[in-house]
Amino acid sequence: MLTIAQLLEPLARHRTNEVVITTMSAVRPWGLLSESDLDFASADSAMGHAADLALGLALAQPARKVVCLNGDGSMLMGLGTLVTAVGSNAENFLLVVCDNGEYEITGNQPVAASGRLNYAGMADAAGFRKVCRFDEARAWSAAVPDILSAKGPTLVHVITEPGTQGPIGRSFSEAARYLQYSLSEWSEIVRMALAESS
Repeated sequence: MLTIAQLLEPLARHRTNEVVITTMSAVRPWGLLSESDLDFASADSAMGHAADLALGLALAQPARKVVCLNGDGSMLMGLGTLVTAVGSNAENFLLVVCDNGEYEITGNQPVAASGRLNYAGMADAAGFRKVCRFDEARAWSAAVPDILSAKGPTLVHVITEPGTQGPIGRSFSEAARYLQYSLSEWSEIVRMALAESS
């Protein structure tokens, strides 16, 4: 089992110009590791849609890798995204399921069938080109460069420790830069960054 830091730090270290869409338990920790204008926090009353958003962006930006750091509960709400990613042949789509077994941001309620769900197995059955599962930090860290460069769609199921974060807001009281702006303001920042770097 990995801490959220053990999951995110190798990604931040090897990240180049990828767009990174975060949701739920990954939002704050990723925002403390990265201040890129290509980061986007999908945490505004749209639970379950971060993977959809990331896939749409991957299809709109086929020359750029798009990484989604999704929660396990959020993934359950959007399982159709798995077959949509395969059907659209999104080679630049990397979906990381951060499986801590709970809805951490909304009060640590347990995710249904937690501990028995195999997101990697679901992605494999859907036809993902690359599928991995990690529950050990050293193996994950060593695999990150290959995973980032792999032709997708790719799904990585990572078992993480439960956390204790509370609800996410958008204000200057949040330490993560991308949470200090309104959703519309930050969306424009990302749009401009994509236009400048394409």
